Amino acid sequence: MTEPPADPAGARSAALDGGVLTHRQILTIFAGLMLGMFLAALDQTIVATAIRTISDDLDGLSLQAWATTAYLITATITTPLYGKLSDLLGRKPLFLTAISIFVVGSVACTFATSMFQLAAFRGIQGLGAGGLFSLALTIIGDIVAPRERARYQGWFVGVFGTSSVLGPVAGGFLAGQPEILGITGWRWVFLINVPLGIVALIVVTKVLNVPHTPREHRIDWPGALALTVGLVPLLIVAEQGRSWGWASLPALTCLVIGVAGLGAFVVIERWMDDDALLPLRFFRDGVFRSGVVASFIAGTGMFGVLAVLPLYLQIVKGSSPTQAGLQTLPLVLGIMSMSVFSGQFISRTGRYKVWPVIGISLMIVGSALLSRVDVATPYWRTAVVMLVFGWGLGAVMQPLTLAVQNAMPPQDMGVATASATFFRQMGGTLGTAVFLSVLFAQLGGRVADNLRAASATPQFSGAVADPEVVANPANAPILDAVAGRAGLSLDDSSFLSSADPVVSRPILDGFAESMSVVFVAASVVLVIGLVAVVTLKEVPLRTQSGIDARRSEEVPPVAALGPSATPVVLPAEAAVPDAGRAARDRH
Repeated sequence: MTEPPADPAGARSAALDGGVLTHRQILTIFAGLMLGMFLAALDQTIVATAIRTISDDLDGLSLQAWATTAYLITATITTPLYGKLSDLLGRKPLFLTAISIFVVGSVACTFATSMFQLAAFRGIQGLGAGGLFSLALTIIGDIVAPRERARYQGWFVGVFGTSSVLGPVAGGFLAGQPEILGITGWRWVFLINVPLGIVALIVVTKVLNVPHTPREHRIDWPGALALTVGLVPLLIVAEQGRSWGWASLPALTCLVIGVAGLGAFVVIERWMDDDALLPLRFFRDGVFRSGVVASFIAGTGMFGVLAVLPLYLQIVKGSSPTQAGLQTLPLVLGIMSMSVFSGQFISRTGRYKVWPVIGISLMIVGSALLSRVDVATPYWRTAVVMLVFGWGLGAVMQPLTLAVQNAMPPQDMGVATASATFFRQMGGTLGTAVFLSVLFAQLGGRVADNLRAASATPQFSGAVADPEVVANPANAPILDAVAGRAGLSLDDSSFLSSADPVVSRPILDGFAESMSVVFVAASVVLVIGLVAVVTLKEVPLRTQSGIDARRSEEVPPVAALGPSATPVVLPAEAAVPDAGRAARDRH
């Protein structure tokens, strides 16, 4: 294969017609991808830091999981659909659609007046977010060979690192402002996505030119509908089972509808065969099975811990949103440093299995250590534990996606990548809903027990009788609860930051104890993920990009061209067996 011409126009033409993408062309495409991924990554971190302020303002701290879960539900459901459609229709139009929907949802979020409205608008955001991560990862697989991917991985680590630093700081700053230009400060958390999204649309339109071969297809709309019917009720009952009662009629109804929907999804996918949203033949591959199970479990533990950690820093330790954002920097440092280190190791050696094993092991250790933090734990200890957990995340995220991409046929790059992302998002959605439900299910009883125990101590009794304590309006909810005049509502926890330390301590201890239960549960769940990655079979990494591998398969054999035909000279890397074909041969 010849090198592309030096001039930009000729280079682009050669790339589209079958030439090799140069390093500069790849970086140009990466610019568009990184903007789209930055949009989604920034939103996750900026909202996580601001969610306590948002939920306090909308009187719905215990309902905050709805805002997160709604986003994750729609992002999860649409992820495989984006992957399949991009295989059929091309990556660029789907990526532009995802950005546009995300921006529209962001604008809608700025008008929310209740937690339920915010959840609905976050759901619209999720419809776009489902395509941002999965399509960007798919396009990477299209243009960069697995063995060479670490050469470019630093750019994406930089995106996640930058968003992880800017997001918490920006979220804390914006949430801490009463108003900016006449608009409530926290609403800018969503409004900031609009200019970023417009820039991303312009850049992607200009630079994202990836070759695509149209294919005859059926779009699996029945499968998408069945998946929606199956997942939404199950995720709703995971969120609401605590308040409904797990054996209540609404909970049982959701369970029945969800199971029926998933059963219908399996039947439809078998009927759709290769046109399926999630082709069942993928599950015959051992690497795919282990990879998606590990992705699911890692997502469950990751999102469960990350949903609770900002609450610990802000509620238990009393940090402002901006301070809490800065205090999560050790987690970011862990993710970035381990991502770069593991990526370079994989590029040099071609071995990747060891990193998910190390990563999930570190996540287990990190979440177990987080269960030991409480009100009196100094920050430096928490920072060390966050660093360990960040190392785990940095070691596990990219190698699992890489393993699945490498094992599947090149023509299924989009749906294979989306499937891995789908299961990770599914785990994250379930983890967020279930673990936050566990947190608030534990909270009421533990706070009540702590208040009863504290009331019998001289220090607490003296504080309750202190005229200055009684005169402070921030103490009123606690004093009313102790005196039996009213129940203690924690839907708005903002009073805790101004309450007397003695009378608020039982509540803070209740939060810390409830969070410890969540961290222990996350550790137990992650053990299952460790088993999955230990059983993962390591397949040699391809030295071809997805585009080159597909071209190699499309070249007709010399014998089919006739005896007088000139032999077709393939590029040197085409001699390496295609991992997708090898996977089919094995099974």
